[in-house]
Formats: sequence, structure tokens, C-alpha cells
Amino acid sequence: MNVQEEMDKLIAEPDTRGKTLLLQACCAPCSSYVLTYLRSTFRITVLYFNPNITAEEEYRKRAKEEQRFIDALNAELEAGQARAQDENGEGDAGEQPFPINYIDGRYAPSEFLEAVKGYEDCPEGGDRCAICFRMRLAETAKLAAGGGYDYFATTLTLSPLKNAELINVIGAEEGAKYGANYLPSNFKKKNGNKRSIELSKEYGLYRQDYCGCSFSKAERERQKAERL
Repeated sequence: MNVQEEMDKLIAEPDTRGKTLLLQACCAPCSSYVLTYLRSTFRITVLYFNPNITAEEEYRKRAKEEQRFIDALNAELEAGQARAQDENGEGDAGEQPFPINYIDGRYAPSEFLEAVKGYEDCPEGGDRCAICFRMRLAETAKLAAGGGYDYFATTLTLSPLKNAELINVIGAEEGAKYGANYLPSNFKKKNGNKRSIELSKEYGLYRQDYCGCSFSKAERERQKAERL
């Protein structure tokens, strides 16, 4: 059974509804599909923890966009509940998505740069990325355990450029280390990435063309130059 089938089976279990999930999110576009997919099952708190984004202006821009998207989803939910109340006298709470919470993680670019010393020239998807995945998942696992969340997960598996199998291995390892339940995923499945692009257009989300670190940005700029 693949991880997508495992997740769908978990979501289908009645006892899963209302469980708490701490979701590490890299940006609003990647979280868009994940949040719309999971918010009818889990009580989600989005954790924006991305020390790999070493340019502070970019970091803040992505964080603000994440919050804007969450606010939009919550506003739509509230409006829908109000309409149901007016029309029916009561809403069907059992079928409604849950509101989404948001917390800012630590901004720690110096920790990322120290962790990837010697790996600066690795290509995107190489050993440097594995270090970055572990940093973000370790922090999420630690906060999930400390906060008493039922599960933790990441939006990172949505990207077609990222190795979902590796991310899930690291997530399980960090969950075991900190005593938190990791929710494995491959959000690329079921046209997840395609849907995220559609949602980005629908909500006018800022989409960047590189992962976040200065090294991935430089690699992307080289690739663009080569195509000219």
C-alpha cells in the first residue's frame, strides 16, 4: 500500500476527524492544495518554519502570503456557516471543514547556513536538500510533541522536484526521536501539484520559481540563462 492510500484510509476512519495536525508549510502555493485536502478531517495548525530562506524580505513575503491564504479560507468557512445558519437554522457541523490556525516558527537562517557548510554546490535535490528537510521536520516534530498534537506533516511532498520517499523517511525518523506521530504523504498524487497551481491562480497567490535558499535561486538563474 502506498502512502497516499494509507492517508486516504486514515481520513476515511470516523475517529480521525477532529484530530490535531501540525503542518510545516514552505509557502502558500504548496500549502493550498494540502489545506483544502485535509481541513475537513484534521484541526490544522500551520507552522511556517523555513530557515533555508536566507533572504529576509523573501522569507517575510512568503510568511505573509501564507497567512493571507489561511485568512481567506477561514473567512470563506465563516461565511458558509453563516449562510447555512440563516437558511436552515443550524449548520451541518459534521460536514464542515475546521478553521485553520497559523504560527510563526523561528527565523534561523544562520542555523541553516551552518548546517549546509560544504554542501553549497550540491544540485537541487541532493544532500543539501536532505539536510534542509531534516532541519524543518525535526523542528516540527519537536513542536508537535511539545504541543500535544496528534500528528505532524509537511507540504514538502507536493513539489515534483522533491523526493517524497526521502522526506517520509526523515519525517518518521524525527517523529520517533521526539515522540510525535508523523503523517506520511505524497501530495503530488491525485493531481495535487496541478490543483495547487489552479488554487494559486484562483487566490492570486505569490508563486516563486525556486525553493527558497540562495543556492537553489542561483541554480534556477543559471538554468534560465542557459535557455536564452
